[in-house]
Amino acid sequence: MGLLEGKIAVVTGGAQGIGLAIAKKYVEQGAKVVLGDLDLAATEAAVKELGGEDVARAVTCNVTDYGQVEALLNTAVEVWGKLDIVVNNAGITRDATMRKMTEEQFDQVIAVHLKGCWNGTKAASLIMREQGFGAIVNMSSISGKVGMIGQTNYSAAKAGIVGLTKAAAKEIAHQGVRVNAIQPGLIRTAMTEAMPQKAWDQKMTEIPMGRAGEPEEIANVATFYASDLSSYMTGTVAEVTGGRLL
Repeated sequence: MGLLEGKIAVVTGGAQGIGLAIAKKYVEQGAKVVLGDLDLAATEAAVKELGGEDVARAVTCNVTDYGQVEALLNTAVEVWGKLDIVVNNAGITRDATMRKMTEEQFDQVIAVHLKGCWNGTKAASLIMREQGFGAIVNMSSISGKVGMIGQTNYSAAKAGIVGLTKAAAKEIAHQGVRVNAIQPGLIRTAMTEAMPQKAWDQKMTEIPMGRAGEPEEIANVATFYASDLSSYMTGTVAEVTGGRLL
């Protein structure tokens, strides 16, 4: 039996990158998943990759809209009868120095990351507290710990997710619901590989392990937090960075 045998999970931003890697790992470990993403075609393709509708479903979801997040989570309950795990992973970047960053760019990133995470955490908690169990995994970033040039919006949102996670964990622990966060460092995805080589090389000098992480390595930690292996952990933050920026 897998670590997540019989579990039902929802993953936002699940059509690609880290979200898809998490969904794959969850299915490998025995879970069924609902993927929420803006790009329905890509999400449906991801469902096929995961093994079809016996183990996965695709739902269009804009995480900045609470009603859409609520509908996404309700899909899991309607199709498979419960909701064990929610991973709030959806995100965007709108990088620019503060001098050049527009108010719209700031608001967009805060809305998707921080409000989106709050929407998912709140909606999940309302279902899970009635069940008396559940695990919520929120995706922060090392940027939220140290701050990155050109990311005042992203760093603020990711730092906010840590505070949100800790506060929510305290509120709902007595109802059997755990809330934890992950802070990835430099992870090899299509988005990071598109950065200029000079920027990539500079980041590599900060990593004691001397390499970028893989999406599967974030998925492993997300699996740990979703499983009973972390049954006595809530309100914690796992840095998955290869030792970067300790």
